[in-house]
Amino acid sequence: MRHSLVCLLLLVCLPAMAQIYKYTDANGNTAYSNQPPDGARAEPVELKPLNSIEPRPAAAPASPAASTQSAPAPVAYEQLELTDLPNDAALRANDGTFYIGVRIKPRLQPDHRLQLLVDGKPYGQPTNVPRLQVVNIDRGEHRFAVLVHDARRIIQQSPTVTLTVLRAAAGRP
Repeated sequence: MRHSLVCLLLLVCLPAMAQIYKYTDANGNTAYSNQPPDGARAEPVELKPLNSIEPRPAAAPASPAASTQSAPAPVAYEQLELTDLPNDAALRANDGTFYIGVRIKPRLQPDHRLQLLVDGKPYGQPTNVPRLQVVNIDRGEHRFAVLVHDARRIIQQSPTVTLTVLRAAAGRP
């Protein structure tokens, strides 16, 4: 079986190793062939050697003990704060829906997520988009903050912003 495989590989490689000839045909066009043509002067083509690069040696895998000891330090963000909120601490949202922006520098790391906190409790789903929507929140005073976390731990939390949400009240007759 092994002998047959070697012979088959040699037969497949032989055409690739054949000599290439360059000649000019009857119409004056330059042509190439693996056989010299009859009645035309053909020149063997010398091919330049192929470019090749030696592969880099594979790095040895880190031992599990070394990886658990040197866990990467959490990234501290220079700036993490809520934006797009009114300065006078009152926000009119008759349907209780509004957006809160997040200013974060440097950019959010790929494995980090933003989580909005309303009155100290997680609100909505974690996201990587720095624009968070609050939907149908009750009127009154609320505390808002955003935290950055990865799959294992909380990385950083923004300062808390206290805001009064104003909603239209249905009048009684």
